[in-house]
Amino acid sequence: MGQYGCPVCFPLFLREAEIRRGVELLYFGYSHLYRGTDECLAEQGLGRAHHRALYFIARQPDLTISTLLRTLGITKQSLGRVLGELAERGMIETRTGREDRRQRLLRLTPAGAKLERDLFDALREQLSAAYAQAGQEAVTGFWRVMEAIIPPEERTRVADLEALTPRG
Repeated sequence: MGQYGCPVCFPLFLREAEIRRGVELLYFGYSHLYRGTDECLAEQGLGRAHHRALYFIARQPDLTISTLLRTLGITKQSLGRVLGELAERGMIETRTGREDRRQRLLRLTPAGAKLERDLFDALREQLSAAYAQAGQEAVTGFWRVMEAIIPPEERTRVADLEALTPRG
């Protein structure tokens, strides 16, 4: 174990300064990437939790609440509040499952789909510009680093979402 109880599984080939630089780039990159979407959400009285729910519901129409809970890794109470607010605003709807009537399936309404699309378009614009500037090799390396940060037992969630993306 490392000094702060963190496992050290392999010798680092990067110096501390390089690791700190990576942490700082993640922090500032993330905050700048989401700055525009945060402003748009704030105008509507919504936050990042609402955005994450809209995003994953858009990715998988008829997503079950239990699947969304696992994907977001939040409590039932927190998700209930977020889904309640989105439903009140007419952005999501729930349906009962066809095979299991106890299931509640989530789907975006046209208003929810429009907001999610607007938010995604802003993110796509920024990421596309950054990817183009960095080049394909850097993008692939970035994806590998981000995937390696995700614990192995959770990587199937990312792979499942990737399978939803049409290739063209």
